[in-house]
Amino acid sequence: MADAAAAAKNLNFVWEGTDKKGNRIKGKTVAPSEAAVKADLRRQGIAPVKISKARRKAGKKIESSDIAFFSRQMATMMSSGVPLVQSMDIIGKGHANPNMQDMVMAIKGDVEAGNNLADALAKHPLYFDDLFVSLVRAGEQAGALETLLDKIATYKEKTERIKKKIKKALSYPIAVLVVAFVVTGILLVFVIPQFEELFKGFGADLPAFTQMVVNMSRSVRSQGYIYLIVIGAAFAAFTYFKKRSRKFRENLDRLSLKIPVVGDILTKSSLARFARTLSTMFAAGVNLVDALGSVAGATGNIIYEQATLKIRDQVSTGQQLNITMSQTGLFPHVMIQMIAIGEEAGSIDAMAAKVADFYEEEVDNAVDNLTSLMEPLIMAVLGVLVGGLVVAMYLPIFKLGSVI
Repeated sequence: MADAAAAAKNLNFVWEGTDKKGNRIKGKTVAPSEAAVKADLRRQGIAPVKISKARRKAGKKIESSDIAFFSRQMATMMSSGVPLVQSMDIIGKGHANPNMQDMVMAIKGDVEAGNNLADALAKHPLYFDDLFVSLVRAGEQAGALETLLDKIATYKEKTERIKKKIKKALSYPIAVLVVAFVVTGILLVFVIPQFEELFKGFGADLPAFTQMVVNMSRSVRSQGYIYLIVIGAAFAAFTYFKKRSRKFRENLDRLSLKIPVVGDILTKSSLARFARTLSTMFAAGVNLVDALGSVAGATGNIIYEQATLKIRDQVSTGQQLNITMSQTGLFPHVMIQMIAIGEEAGSIDAMAAKVADFYEEEVDNAVDNLTSLMEPLIMAVLGVLVGGLVVAMYLPIFKLGSVI
C-alpha cells in the first residue's frame, strides 16, 4: 500500500545530463522523487547534471471523451502485445491533460503495487462507472482483458457519438436564442430610447404596438437588474435541484420525454444505450441480473433507469426478460420481439447489438431532421423578435407620413 501511495503522488521532472559519450542531453520524466529520477537516469547510463520539478500546467476537467480515448488506447496497445503497466505508462506520460496524466499514473501505481486493474479503476468512480469496472473485472477473470477493453472502447465511442449528436442538435438553437435575447436587450436599452425621444415631438398618440415596446423598454431600463437577478436565481435554483433532488430529476426526465420531436430523440437514445450496454455486458460473460444493474445506470434517463431496475428484480425471480420489458410500457414492440428471439436462440447479446445499431441510426436520422427543421424556425423567431421591434419603431413614422 505504501508503494501505491507513493506512486499515486508521481511528479513531473525535467532533467539535464550527459550520456556515456559525454553528449549533453535533456528530457522529461515522471517519478515520486528527485532521487528516483537520479536512480533511473543512472540505470540508463546517464549522468544527471540538473533535475528540477516541471512547472505544472492547469489541467482541463476530465471529460467522458477522455475516458473513451483512454479505453481505445489501452485496447490497441494490449492487443498489440504491449504489457498492461507499460501501456498505462505510455498513455499517462503522453496525454495532453495533466489531470488525466495524474489519474493514469495513479492507476498504474496501484497495479504495480499488486492490485488488479478493476480495483485500481474503482478508486476513481467519477470517471470509471460500475459498468466499466465490471467489464474490466470480467476480462481479467476470463484472461481476455484486451478483448474486453476493445468492447469497452467500442461501447464508449458509440455512446459518446450519440451524446455529441444530441448536444450539437440542442446547443445550436440554444446559442441562437441567447444571441437573440442579447440583441433584443441591446435594442430595448439603447436603440428604443432614441426613437422615444423622436416620438415626443410628434404631438400625437403612438400606435398601441409601438407604445407597448416603449413601455417594455422603460421597464427594462428601470428594472433590468431585477429581471437579471430573477433569471439568475431561477437558473441557480434549477441547477441546485437538478444536482441534489432525485425527484426533481425524475420529473424533469419524464417531462423531457414528452417534448415534441426532442422527446422522441431522447427516448430512442435511452433505448439505444439500454440495448448497447446489455449487449456489451452479456457478451463479456456477465450474468443477466448483474448486467441489468449496470444497464440501468447507463440509460441516461431516470424513468428508464427505474424501469430497468424493476426488470432486474423480476428477472431475478425467474421471469423472462422480454415479458418484464413489455410490462413497463416503455419499450417498443419490435425491440421486445427481438429480445424474445434472442432469449429463445440463446443470443441476447447479438440481438441486443442489432437493436442498438437500429436505434443509434434512428437517433442520427432524427437529429439530422431536427437540425433541418430548427434552422428555418430559428430564423422565424429572430425575424419576429428583431423585426417586430423595428416595425414598432417605424409605425409612427408611417402614420405621420399618411397624415401628411
